Amino acid sequence: MRIAIYGNTYQERHIGELVHFFDALCRQNVWVEVEESFYRYLCGVLPSPPVVNDIIRGSDFNAAIAISIGGDGTFLHTAQWVGDKQIPILGINTGHLGYLAATHMKDADEWIGRLLKGDYDIETRTLIEVEADCHFAEEIWPYALNEVAVLKQDTSSMIEMKARINGTPLAVYLADGLIVSTPTGSTGYNLSVSGPILEPSAPVWAVSPIAAHSLTMRPLVVRDDSVIAITTCSRSGAYRLSLDGRFLSLPAESTVTLRKASFATRVIKRPPSLYRHPARQTHVGSRHKITCKLIIYHEINSNGCRHGHDGLRRSHRLGAYKNGRYSGRIFLHGEPRSRRGFRRRAGA
Repeated sequence: MRIAIYGNTYQERHIGELVHFFDALCRQNVWVEVEESFYRYLCGVLPSPPVVNDIIRGSDFNAAIAISIGGDGTFLHTAQWVGDKQIPILGINTGHLGYLAATHMKDADEWIGRLLKGDYDIETRTLIEVEADCHFAEEIWPYALNEVAVLKQDTSSMIEMKARINGTPLAVYLADGLIVSTPTGSTGYNLSVSGPILEPSAPVWAVSPIAAHSLTMRPLVVRDDSVIAITTCSRSGAYRLSLDGRFLSLPAESTVTLRKASFATRVIKRPPSLYRHPARQTHVGSRHKITCKLIIYHEINSNGCRHGHDGLRRSHRLGAYKNGRYSGRIFLHGEPRSRRGFRRRAGA
């Protein structure tokens, strides 16, 4: 089996695991190819250079599987590196976030065996293709796996974005920006502006304004076979277009057109590949990761009687669950509160 490996240059905490990983590949007689800059980095931080069969310069390569070593940002770079080759990608998480790169380096031996046996599932993730009616920098890969964002630049004033869908006027957004997100990216920038969470295989996009001037400008969900055209006006004479964090400046009054790409990114997952809702994966504090669930409580007084307006006072609290049991701690505005005085609402 031929495996191509791409990674970031922030692996100092995983030196021993990387040594073990490359040794395991060598023991299994896997043909290993490593992206050039990552290989040079490994030669500088590992006790000895890793045993590889080839070094990949640029993106002209072919392999049965690509492995991304890093966080979700590295996975996005790997998706660009793979491009339209349709090579499935396994993300090994050595970074901060792990929605895309959900495998850990400590499980490397297990995954090498799975890859060799074909014991894995592949999810197909759609991409957005971007075109512009003005000069589009050739060095920018015109595809996005997470989202495309139109953002203001060099001004604190809002920008005006006239959106059309399949040639029909959709809305005129007065806001700090506009995000068009794939299901893959719906838990990223889109979620931070109160956009909807989309199931990864859903054939839709989310269109979410950033700090809209009008409260009636709410996020929308549209079909992913739609063609969205956005014309942007800005007092600064320019605006910023971001594709998965890669950005360029475009002149005001120019139009960008978004459509579904003709190819997709293939993501390797463990079978059965269940979708873990990201609302149930929350960081609480800086030291521990626990699974959390949003619970609605009715606040009650010491006599057990509900009080407040119309005999009912509702309080929204974040109740922490761990191993299927409530932890008894409630976090409100960053301060822990006791569970006492709150009763779980039936069916919540």
